[in-house]
Amino acid sequence: MNHLNPFKNLKSDIPASIVVFFVALPLCLGIALASGAPLFSGLIAGIVGGIIVGALSGSAIGVSGPAAGLAAIVLTSIGTLGGFENFLLAVVLGGVIQVVFGALKAGVIGYYFPSSVIKGMLTGIGIIIILKQIPHFFGYNKALEGDFAFAASDGGNTFSELFNSINYISPGATVIAVLGLIILLLWENVFSKKSKIFQIIQGPLVAVAAGIIFYLLSKENDFWSIDSSLLVSVPVPGDLSSFFGQFTTPNFNQITNPEIWITAFTIALVASLETLLCVEATDKLDPRKRVTPTNRELFAQGTGNIVSGLIGGLPITQVIVRSSANIQSGGKTKTSAIVHGFLLLLSVLIIPRLLNNIPLSVLASILLIVGYKLAKPKLFLSIYAQGWKQFVPFVVTVLGIIFTDLLVGIGLGLAVGIIVILIKSFQNSHFLHMEDKSNGIQKIKMTLAEEVTFINKGAILKELEHIGKDSALEIDVRKTRFLDYDIIEILDDFSLKAKNRSIDITLISERGIVKNPDSFIEFFKLRPTI
Repeated sequence: MNHLNPFKNLKSDIPASIVVFFVALPLCLGIALASGAPLFSGLIAGIVGGIIVGALSGSAIGVSGPAAGLAAIVLTSIGTLGGFENFLLAVVLGGVIQVVFGALKAGVIGYYFPSSVIKGMLTGIGIIIILKQIPHFFGYNKALEGDFAFAASDGGNTFSELFNSINYISPGATVIAVLGLIILLLWENVFSKKSKIFQIIQGPLVAVAAGIIFYLLSKENDFWSIDSSLLVSVPVPGDLSSFFGQFTTPNFNQITNPEIWITAFTIALVASLETLLCVEATDKLDPRKRVTPTNRELFAQGTGNIVSGLIGGLPITQVIVRSSANIQSGGKTKTSAIVHGFLLLLSVLIIPRLLNNIPLSVLASILLIVGYKLAKPKLFLSIYAQGWKQFVPFVVTVLGIIFTDLLVGIGLGLAVGIIVILIKSFQNSHFLHMEDKSNGIQKIKMTLAEEVTFINKGAILKELEHIGKDSALEIDVRKTRFLDYDIIEILDDFSLKAKNRSIDITLISERGIVKNPDSFIEFFKLRPTI
């Protein structure tokens, strides 16, 4: 397979890695800020997620880094554990636990999420990206980059930030954002189809370059200048020693603290779940439909968290925003994820001042395109056409993510998906066929489904109660492979009532035909498996 020999796809992976780099940079900083952690810790997580996790992962197109879904846990834990160094120990231990999860083959959990919920997750994240980036697009500096939760830290929410941004529009930031959006659309829909040079040089790189030039040219203009709070803000070390001084090590003296272990397990559990959901989603987006080995992914993520925690980084997961940007930009193999990690490292080492000239509004235009591709309106129509069993969990997941956060939204969608399954199981436990005989005896044939469990008790009991006197009931269990003991009891109880109501029962099974069995329990020999 091509992703085992990544160098064959460099002409696709290198441009994609540049796009992912521009998407990841503000998110690494924003998530660190939202987490109450040093800004450099977000960059460390992005670098480790790209290089270490990217190299160890079996995912061809997944990209890892600091996750917005863990920001609230990080923010709370730094305070309760008594400092950032203590929290880093929890990150390291959380990574160890993830490696154990991988060894125990816990990666299979990701396969138990319905397709409708995974699609809802992708769409919900797409809408959230759009809603969260609109304030940045217009230059509203109060909106926090990398915060994907509905409730904002200042007491507002996603929609209040949208309305507030109307009153704080920055002309310079808005103009370059609109210009960046035009460049991106023209590049993708027109230029890239005319010449190969436009496929090699990616539109986002041109848009970012235009943003830097615009900022530098308009610095002295009072109306068009862009405030420094609306620019990327990468820490600028004075020399090599001050650069290495930004790294922090864990406090291993706290390893016996039970609170550290509780936090570590929480990080491992949430990070693993987010990663497995993202893996499932990115595999669906992958044009080549490759399947990521989930247990290997847990091992890679755990190793990444161990390394990140040891050098002062935030917890890492595979992240759908970066992964989808990678796919949309034509990334073919894991090389794009690894190169994006090296780009983050080189940029903070060599050109941090240049990065700090990039307007956030230009990066917002890139993310708006990413968000739209995840949440295209025609997706709603296609899932609606698949029926309510797919559409309802999909919509609940989307709304849950928009109005709460990622994990709560997925949990709501999963709960609704399970309810839908239970309803369909309730409805499909048996099939009835009735016919009237000339002698006045109604013949009823009840064919039980392949699996009949206690969930189906109510439906079957209701049907049995409605059978009239002087009837003939034929119960066919030839296709049934599992019959719950609860159902056998119902049938056994009904056999006694049937005698009083003059109902003849014929049981048809692979063992033969039995007329008016004395005991269904004896017939099935107390064994629910037929």
